[in-house]
Amino acid sequence: MSKGLRTGLIVLGVIFVLLFLMYSSFRSTYNSMVSMDESVKAAWAQVENQYQRRYDLIPNLVETVKGFANQEQETLTAVTEARSRAGGVMQMDESLLEDPEAFARFQEAQAGLGSALQRLLMITENYPDLKSNQNFLALQDQLEGTENRIAVERQRFNETARSYNTYIRQFPRVIIANMMGFREKAYFSATEGASSAPQVSF
Repeated sequence: MSKGLRTGLIVLGVIFVLLFLMYSSFRSTYNSMVSMDESVKAAWAQVENQYQRRYDLIPNLVETVKGFANQEQETLTAVTEARSRAGGVMQMDESLLEDPEAFARFQEAQAGLGSALQRLLMITENYPDLKSNQNFLALQDQLEGTENRIAVERQRFNETARSYNTYIRQFPRVIIANMMGFREKAYFSATEGASSAPQVSF
């Protein structure tokens, strides 16, 4: 074998090894991004599940309170309207995670609903018969549990999204992320007075 042919084969071998290493690195990075993206979506689904659970509890809660405190129409109407607004943003798909403005609207609507619920539960202090009603107590207990789960799932989502965002922004992964369409996800931010789950117990 001539020296020139041997050199050519070595060069081809080196090129092949380099291409294989680049492909392996690209594949590994891409697969990690897919896996982390799916983890973010799974965490988001859990947040949505808890918001949906709260959303579904509200009609029964409002009807129960109405039976004892129908004169509190302004508060009852506020809860119903806040629920309607929250229901509108819950129809958004996962694309809102990559749209900070849409995500902010979602969070604002959910915070508004939480605030309206707190006002509703505060006025029930004035109705001893309502506070001793078994149906109301059961709904109150479910709502309190749901609010706590919302806080937990939001925190888990933020942690998962933060890990994903950090991963795709690091060099050289940011190049692959941009090429393959991986985008940063929005976070939940603490709203005023929302550093902990709403207290709905008496």
